[in-house]
Amino acid sequence: MTQQITLGGGCFWCTEGAYKQVRGITEVQSGYAGGHTEHPTYEEVCTGQTGHAEVVQLTFDPTVISVREILEIFFAIHDPTQLNRQGNDIGTQYRSAIFYHTDEQRLAAEAIIAEMEQEQVWPQPIVTALEAITVFWPAESYHENYVERNPENAYCQAVVQPKLAKFRRTFASKLA
Repeated sequence: MTQQITLGGGCFWCTEGAYKQVRGITEVQSGYAGGHTEHPTYEEVCTGQTGHAEVVQLTFDPTVISVREILEIFFAIHDPTQLNRQGNDIGTQYRSAIFYHTDEQRLAAEAIIAEMEQEQVWPQPIVTALEAITVFWPAESYHENYVERNPENAYCQAVVQPKLAKFRRTFASKLA
């Protein structure tokens, strides 16, 4: 039986591109979570006024990949110490957040954050928000497989492709 977890680690094009390659992840849906506006659009979320984060909702097979492994990838593909930003992407919509679907996911997230803080993996404190998922709003269809469909896009070339190349090197054993 599959499970879901929803993660915000900056631009959803980057996180979608990474998780689509992982064995055990059966679906990756870009969208919005954590805000107060119903049926937000990309343009509305980009204003920072809806309260939403750009997220990916992952459907996964826990017999193939664990929540902990998903979170290890999450913390490796973005900087969880940057408040309301990832690199040049600035705003609350780019915040680091784990929208957990179960208590098991919340406990796994709390444990891995505590371990990273104790081991001082990052020079700054981790600011990743832990929130129970309430509503997930799917992003517009043109965001799906964006990097794959738009390899000539300057942002994809300058930001996403190098990040995905590093991801593939780091997590080669987990790729589908």
